[in-house]
Amino acid sequence: MVTFTDMPSPVEPPSVTKKAKASLPNPHLAELQKELLRVRGEARTTHEEMQTTQEELRSANEEMQSTNEELQSTNEELTTSKEEMQSMNEELQTVNAQLQAKVDEFSRTSNDMKNLLDSTDIATLFLDKSLNVRRFTPQTTKIIKLLASDAGRPVTDLATDLNYPDLAKDAREVLRKLISVEKSIGASDGRWFTVRIMPYRTVDDRIDGVVITFADITVAKTLEAKLRGQQHTLEMQVAAQGRNK
Repeated sequence: MVTFTDMPSPVEPPSVTKKAKASLPNPHLAELQKELLRVRGEARTTHEEMQTTQEELRSANEEMQSTNEELQSTNEELTTSKEEMQSMNEELQTVNAQLQAKVDEFSRTSNDMKNLLDSTDIATLFLDKSLNVRRFTPQTTKIIKLLASDAGRPVTDLATDLNYPDLAKDAREVLRKLISVEKSIGASDGRWFTVRIMPYRTVDDRIDGVVITFADITVAKTLEAKLRGQQHTLEMQVAAQGRNK
């Protein structure tokens, strides 16, 4: 509620005229002017700060937009990389399956060859190009003193019952000329073997060592010696009969 009450006009001192009254300073007005100047200064400062803040916000917004674009580009690249990795993973799985099939096939082939070599009565020795032992069949151990741990040893370091000092020399000649060598070699215990040295060829037709086979011909040699003895006896008998006549 607002009320209005009549008040008597204030009585001015007679010594103060209107002109003098106008010239007197008003403390309240000066304070207001001072406050106004301060408020204006603060407003100007606030305005400048707002402009600076707006510029910073505009710059930050531009940076955020740039960052957002970079993130979108990175996301697209990651998506592409993920697709490529999935494709590579599928290819690796396919290659792995093919390799596994090759390994299985190689294992079966190796087992077949091992069983084939073990089932024959012919001793077989495989040497690499440096004439180091690569593999041998069980029958070979009856001719050359071989152990499973001898793989990689030079053939010249092995003890053998064969009277064949030129074995390594003939093997080198086979590697040099690529021509097989076959000889009948006796052993210290009276056995005889047909020793055949052949180049070892890979499936891609590379020479990768030599293969040496030892075929036991003791029976044939014994029979041959017996026949020669009989022939010699007959010749002696014929010669004696001729002298008696």
